[in-house]
Amino acid sequence: MAQATSPPNTSESNPYLQMRARLDLASKLLQLDPGVYDILSTPFQELTVSVPVKMDNGSLRVFTGYRVQHSIARGPAKGGIRYSPEVSLDEVRALSAWMTWKCAVVNVPFGGGKGGIICDPRRMSQGELERMTRRYTANILDIIGPERDVPAPDMNTGERTMAWLMDTYSMHTRATTTAIVTGKPVGLGGSLGRREATGLGVAFTAREALKHLGMPDQGCSVVVQGSGNVGGLAAQFLHEMGHKIVAMSDMYGGIHCEAGLDIPAVLQWLKDKGRLEGFPGSIAVENAALLTLPCDVLVPAATENQITSTNAEDIKAKVIVEGANGPTSAAADAILERRGVFVAPDILANAGGVTVSYFEWVQNRMGYFWEKQDVFDRMERIMVDSFRDVVQAAEKYQTSARIAAYCLSVERVAYCLTMRGIYA
Repeated sequence: MAQATSPPNTSESNPYLQMRARLDLASKLLQLDPGVYDILSTPFQELTVSVPVKMDNGSLRVFTGYRVQHSIARGPAKGGIRYSPEVSLDEVRALSAWMTWKCAVVNVPFGGGKGGIICDPRRMSQGELERMTRRYTANILDIIGPERDVPAPDMNTGERTMAWLMDTYSMHTRATTTAIVTGKPVGLGGSLGRREATGLGVAFTAREALKHLGMPDQGCSVVVQGSGNVGGLAAQFLHEMGHKIVAMSDMYGGIHCEAGLDIPAVLQWLKDKGRLEGFPGSIAVENAALLTLPCDVLVPAATENQITSTNAEDIKAKVIVEGANGPTSAAADAILERRGVFVAPDILANAGGVTVSYFEWVQNRMGYFWEKQDVFDRMERIMVDSFRDVVQAAEKYQTSARIAAYCLSVERVAYCLTMRGIYA
């Protein structure tokens, strides 16, 4: 099997270069036309905006915001908005490209986009966050819309943020436009099942990976890095499937119990205490050490660049199911592949969220809403079919599941570009 080696001079700390490393490998396997490669390796549109906000103490602060549209070949750009001190243009570029590949690998008719604001939301009041969100929305108004670019929640944003964004857009267009965002409150046109979608999709992917590898469908030991909307819910669903969650983490650290954690109790403890630390019957473990604990399945569901060339040799999991975007570097891919670790890549494993976002957009546009089980059933079919497509592509191109997922998605986007042609 071909090893996924990264090109020289690729920085493991730069997510955009990591994305390009995988795109390069897939493009060579596909023998992609150089002109099409140039289009796919270059974001379609980037917007940087200053976001002045009146703070609660009367002072003015100017934040920097981004919106990047990587591709609109298959449909409107689609992707979340994150608030974090670590937001950078290269990070948003990478995330927007990953959204292009993610939408294509599950075959929903969206392109890829992403947004972010450099800020620390933990140090801002609700009023300051609302004013920042509304001004940011007004500043990117010219490039978003239900047929152009549909934002969604991401790190440190949620239903309330999307409600503010939808309202701001609607005030400017003088019409309530629910389809401008996904991840809204259900009472404002959000879809049932959207909150659970990414975590449930991770659990479905883990189930299919275990089945593919001939491993047990119950009783596997699982380590989950993260305990939020992705990691926490993935742990819950895997626990319900009969697997043993032996460790979890949050931003402060992790907890470990070889006999298995009582996940409903853990999540209630987290809700009550605000952190996992001190959960009865567990021992503390540092986040870095948590990744290398003995287990059958590792679910990195926190942030990017967690598994790199510095720790990939120490990973003991047989299967990695990526709940986060970009948690594994290209250099680490080569190490894991050599060691026989099966990696279900992010653009497949965490695509349950964008799949149900697509369902929400469809429901908004037709004005009819589905029951939660209907949403879950539809998502499960798409996730299972997409896993099968990736496995078949891996066999066809004799490569890893990650590069196979890139091959599948790049091929689908390239087809649309070729059929549409170049407007001149």
